[in-house]
Amino acid sequence: MLLDTPDCDFGWKAPDFTLSDPDGTPFTMSKHLGEKGLMIAFICNHCPYVQAIADRLAQDARTLMEEGIGFVAVMSNDYRVVSQDSPENMKHFAKHYDFPFLYLVDHDQAVGKAFGAVCTPDFFGLNKEGTLQYRGRLDSAAMGKPAKRVPELLNAARQIAETGQGPAKQIPSMGCSIKWSR
Repeated sequence: MLLDTPDCDFGWKAPDFTLSDPDGTPFTMSKHLGEKGLMIAFICNHCPYVQAIADRLAQDARTLMEEGIGFVAVMSNDYRVVSQDSPENMKHFAKHYDFPFLYLVDHDQAVGKAFGAVCTPDFFGLNKEGTLQYRGRLDSAAMGKPAKRVPELLNAARQIAETGQGPAKQIPSMGCSIKWSR
């Protein structure tokens, strides 16, 4: 089911969390906010919207990380139902797209629910205080690959790093619904 993300709730305080990647490498949000903030991407392996942006996502995340802006991805789908999203398949997906960031498993879906994530991809841009400043899409290319794309998440992350505040105008991300356990 295709969904759009809600508008950005500027100033919403993100709840701290600790998750691990499929190999057990832990990540605690509060330890990675840094002076320039943190971008959190809720993604999964099987979603055609994520697959369509995965190369650009890796490229933009790499650029942001090189500039000192934190980046992490979380997989909140119920992988017991959607086997393509299993932790083992997450490792293959991340390697295939050369992700420079940790790709974390939300086993009990608590983080996805706490953030109010609704679809894949769903992006959250936090400032150094951990308050929400971006809830938009990756870029203007959507599922295509136009010659000229506006890298909206990259631009927003840079603005948050510089000013602590996200852009007033944000276009919602859209993608497949998160597969919640029943």
